[in-house]
Amino acid sequence: MSPPRPRRRATAFVALLAATLAALVGCGDTGGLRGAGPTSTAISPERLWPSLTPASSPAFDIGEVDTAVVKGIAVPGDDIRKVNPVAVVRAEIDAAPGDYDGSKAPYRETGRRMADCGTGGDRSRCPVLASHYRDLTGDGRADLTLGFRQLPGELTAVRVYTVEKHRLVRVMEWDDAVSAVELAGRSVIIRSPSEVAGYEYRLQWTWDPQQKAMLLTHDEMLRTSPRNRPPHGSPSPSASSR
Repeated sequence: MSPPRPRRRATAFVALLAATLAALVGCGDTGGLRGAGPTSTAISPERLWPSLTPASSPAFDIGEVDTAVVKGIAVPGDDIRKVNPVAVVRAEIDAAPGDYDGSKAPYRETGRRMADCGTGGDRSRCPVLASHYRDLTGDGRADLTLGFRQLPGELTAVRVYTVEKHRLVRVMEWDDAVSAVELAGRSVIIRSPSEVAGYEYRLQWTWDPQQKAMLLTHDEMLRTSPRNRPPHGSPSPSASSR
């Protein structure tokens, strides 16, 4: 007498399950689950020196909210792409002649080479780097990120400009020994060599709609991969910029 159909289904299911388990055991060495070892014990934060009087003002000024209207630069149709980046750098130089003009000026070579940025000049000597346009402020319009070399020396000036009330406004500035600059979302990321071999500084400036400026939101020291490490002897970030 044949067993009822439900028992046949159960028998087939058991056989299928046994075969599946056998297959899993057989391939355990090629992708099966493995233990990751013991889990470290969670340690809660510990506040040190609770009786210490909290500081009421910062010890150092790194220009977290340092914005300025660029005088003498018009923005046709509020389109920042129509602004001449070389003219913007010249406006900054004109605003600080002591830094760029004279034999004792720290960036005198930059001042001299600005003549090569114009018509008939040697563009390879122009200290102004290629400009980049991206909406960093979230208003749907492009903003301007530019850089120029601070010569003599190995510093690079990084600036971000936006348009407010028909005026060109600088919303971020930073001078440092720069390894790389990246734009990501609403942020500018600057990488700089470190005095410690195999490490680099990574600074991230992010747009803050309340302050209407790019704020320094991350300042880290990270290990670099061998292929990304700067050549031996590369300059370290200036003490005055940190």
